[in-house]
Amino acid sequence: MYSVFQMLKEQWINRKLIISLSAYNLKSAYAGHYLGVLWNILQPLLQVAVFYVVFGLGLRGDRGDVGGLPFIVHLITGLFPWMFLSGMINSLSGSIQSQIGLVTKMKFPSSILLSITLVGGIRNVIITTSIVLIISVFNSYGSLANYLSFFYFLFASTIFVYSLGLILSTLTILVRDVKNVITNVIRMFFFMTPIFWSLEEANALLQNIAKFNPFAYLVMNYRTALVRTDSPFYGGWTDHLFFWGLTLFLFYIGVHIHYRFRKKIIDYL
Repeated sequence: MYSVFQMLKEQWINRKLIISLSAYNLKSAYAGHYLGVLWNILQPLLQVAVFYVVFGLGLRGDRGDVGGLPFIVHLITGLFPWMFLSGMINSLSGSIQSQIGLVTKMKFPSSILLSITLVGGIRNVIITTSIVLIISVFNSYGSLANYLSFFYFLFASTIFVYSLGLILSTLTILVRDVKNVITNVIRMFFFMTPIFWSLEEANALLQNIAKFNPFAYLVMNYRTALVRTDSPFYGGWTDHLFFWGLTLFLFYIGVHIHYRFRKKIIDYL
């Protein structure tokens, strides 16, 4: 447990550095772009347009609403959180490898490289969520209590992807094939997560798979927070228990793997 507290302490001590370097990365990423940070909105909207044409107009045809919601609303409330989750897993898995020069030059813990990347991702998902919130409020899809539960999604997804990031960022350096494995596993989870299909209308097999799919748990909590009027949270106590048991286990394992190989990372690179 000492390693876990040490990890949390590192993030707290370096919190100002994390925020400042995240802001610097944002500016440098869009330096020379005419639209700048507007790409944080345009890029996800363009992806939504593509998926809507393929899955909404193409594969679905004229089958109407999904779970009482227009398909486009159902789609964005699944695609936006998925883009955040999958994007963060990909980014966090390579965060140490791509920024190892900062560790050697500035002498700060490599664990905060993940936090720097994560802060940027949180900023982006808040921006895209504001679009969903405007649509929801205008059409009276949700309620105030549910809207506030978005912060639960943000907290839960942050801990989950950071825990995975601790493991994958180290394994990516030790075993280069891990990058290809991550890509294929994420692609598999995309189709097993209720992004463009409805969990309530799915067959029994998909529903059972979703019970053990942490991405489904997070996406459904996002959708529940923004376009549902029933319970502010998705799932029963068994769903919450399974998700947090898995997440805390991954965090514990990730912390120990990170500290185990931290001093040897440069040698492996």
